[in-house]
Amino acid sequence: MNALLSYTENQKVGKDDLVTRYAPLVKRIAYHLAGRMPPSVQVDDLMQAGMIGLLEAARNYDASQGASFETYASIRIRGAMLDEIRKTDWTPRSVHRKLRMVAEAVREVENRTGRDARDADVAKTLNISIDEYHQILQDASSARVFSMEDVLEGAEDSDNPMVVQEPGPLDGLEREGFRQALAEAIGNLPERERLVLSLYYDEELNLREIGEVLGVSESRVCQIHGQAMLRLRARMTEWLPAR
Repeated sequence: MNALLSYTENQKVGKDDLVTRYAPLVKRIAYHLAGRMPPSVQVDDLMQAGMIGLLEAARNYDASQGASFETYASIRIRGAMLDEIRKTDWTPRSVHRKLRMVAEAVREVENRTGRDARDADVAKTLNISIDEYHQILQDASSARVFSMEDVLEGAEDSDNPMVVQEPGPLDGLEREGFRQALAEAIGNLPERERLVLSLYYDEELNLREIGEVLGVSESRVCQIHGQAMLRLRARMTEWLPAR
């Protein structure tokens, strides 16, 4: 009985040490995510969710699975933060309706003309001004129109990322087909939109930094990013769930 009690206490101390040691990781991930989210997403909320993820990581970590604790904890912390963001969708329904409307207009213009839809073409199809259209693009840049990270990473939704899930044959084919279709759609974007996505998602620059690279304002980068996301949504309609 004493041996069991001693073992339990040692386990608790070990987990407490992990939480203390890796608490700065929560802060680092929170600030990284917050820099890529709208101002309404608060760092404190992300850190609170991340600490819960860290506690769960310390409780569930199994070294025999092969991953380091930092790798495992990073996945759980980030996943907890993303779950918190998903639960508190900051985008009004009216904005989602406008984004669907624009994506449909983009698809209509591109099917009709056989070329990339231009701002003026889409605005004319929607019977709105260019300024109104650009505002919708800015909204699109921060709304969950199309989650690139969910598609390209997908690890944070697993209950235990260290355990390999066994998908069925159709699941594997559908996922691979989606990835291929997405890669093709990104490759066919206009050059500037493709560059903005690359700098944002691959190089992890923020909108202001991308603006400095391209020599345009941050708001213009926001519009280009929004246009790219809506264009992808328009071209990937058959793969996306109805909203």
